[in-house]
Amino acid sequence: MIETVNVTINDKKYKYSKDVTLLEIYKEHQTEFKYPIILARVNNRLKELSSKIKEDSTVEFIDLTSPEGNRAHVNGLVFMLLYAVKKLYGKTANITVQHSLDKGIYIQTSFKLTEEKLEKIKILMKEIVKKDLPITKVTIDRIEAMKYFVEIGNQTKADTLKYNTDNYITLYRLGSIYDYFYNKMPPSTGKLKDFDLTYIKDNGFTLRFPTVYINDKIKKYEHHPHMFEVFAEYKEWAKLIGVKNSVDLNKVVSTGKISDLIKIDETLQSNRLLNVAKAINTRKNKVKVVLMAGPSSSGKTTTSRKLCMYLKSFGLEPQTIGMDDYFVEKEETPRDKNGNYDFECLEAIDLKLFDKVISDLLDGKKVKLPTYNFGLGKKEYHNEMQLGDKDILIIEGIHALDPKILSNISREKKFKIYISPLTELSIDDHNRIPTTDNRLLRRIVRDNRTRNYSVENTIKQWPSVRLGEEKYIFPYQDESDATINSAAIYEIGVLKTYAEPLLYSVESDSPCYEEAKRLINFLRSFLPIPSESIPQDAVIREFIGGSYFHE
Repeated sequence: MIETVNVTINDKKYKYSKDVTLLEIYKEHQTEFKYPIILARVNNRLKELSSKIKEDSTVEFIDLTSPEGNRAHVNGLVFMLLYAVKKLYGKTANITVQHSLDKGIYIQTSFKLTEEKLEKIKILMKEIVKKDLPITKVTIDRIEAMKYFVEIGNQTKADTLKYNTDNYITLYRLGSIYDYFYNKMPPSTGKLKDFDLTYIKDNGFTLRFPTVYINDKIKKYEHHPHMFEVFAEYKEWAKLIGVKNSVDLNKVVSTGKISDLIKIDETLQSNRLLNVAKAINTRKNKVKVVLMAGPSSSGKTTTSRKLCMYLKSFGLEPQTIGMDDYFVEKEETPRDKNGNYDFECLEAIDLKLFDKVISDLLDGKKVKLPTYNFGLGKKEYHNEMQLGDKDILIIEGIHALDPKILSNISREKKFKIYISPLTELSIDDHNRIPTTDNRLLRRIVRDNRTRNYSVENTIKQWPSVRLGEEKYIFPYQDESDATINSAAIYEIGVLKTYAEPLLYSVESDSPCYEEAKRLINFLRSFLPIPSESIPQDAVIREFIGGSYFHE
């Protein structure tokens, strides 16, 4: 007698043979999706399509429009790219995945790259998609895996596994190529048809793909010089001090030299901010308003307060204004498609009032300043401000870089700053650290410490936070006069100490369990770093505590 299992999909029950794979089932439901199904959730557990169903289960299929599906899609593309590179240029040829760039990722090759060579790689990748080659999971002895990576010339990958305490590890196989990835994979290359490659320079190119937020078409590459230069600076700095990935950082920790690295990195951070203050000071006869914006958990508060200190050292008198005090009355707040108040849209700001207040201040008038009472949902007026000859306004807010903000004031009077933790540090050659994950870990730690929020609460809010950033912050980053990278090269090891216990608190029946587990797996690549040597004015203190700007 053939054993069977009941599988519930979209509230409908189906009967299958026991040990049926998700790969066998999903084809019946692909027509319900606009994009290829890549993963599935089985009884609230994220599974690859090669997984078997051994008991009665509820299944939810996932395509690339979800964060989980998108990560798997990108992983698959990187693996397929590596496979194509090795097929064309030999088994020791390699790629290094470095950082995000224009809705894609920036990658460099270990060999001399030309536009012609990149086109050959692209053509071969398209052929691989058509062949629909399987991507399979292999469990292997960790020592044997390390030997394999040494043989193909990837010492970094071998050293990464050195810090893995498991006797056996999971590798992915594509043809004769094996690799280690900490995120999940699609079942085959046939799922990876949507991508594009664009040559940049110096053996570098972008790999672009549909994202959670732009999933219809891959937009034409648009160069962002500010961002590219900041990442390049970080890369050169990491190269100079010899810390390019988790392996290098772990070596510093294990040899007892982390305190020196922290001091050096914080000196660099201070110098970066000092240079921005100098740039503002050179234009002090014209610049009257400094506008600062960045995504969630960028360290905007600490950075703005440190900037004020530097500006004071030049004889300027900075005065701070928060755009959050200029919300319209609650009943006037626009609503989103679900009928909830949309506090992140530009229309939630009383622009007319904001423009008038700032214009009056710049005209030398004494002005009553609003303070938004979030409990009552309205503005209250308790404070006044009048600017002196040496005063300069520092304005922080999600919309600060939008050209519509203070459009009545000439551009030469405004200095715009974009801030974000733009880490160039990676786990290894093929596993980068997304700035999104860095910021999420910062927020988990801070929310728990300052607001008593659970990990689940922060994780649940994160998608809406990210959507707001995509709409209202990222499109205007090129408006900035300066980009400040708030990432510390050592901070993942510090965040691990605080975030890991919180992530382990997420119960297995929580809808946030899989995301918590993913972040735990990510943090496993880093040794913990104690916080004793971190100065009180460091940005990371804004999240872990101990900052003299916040305590």
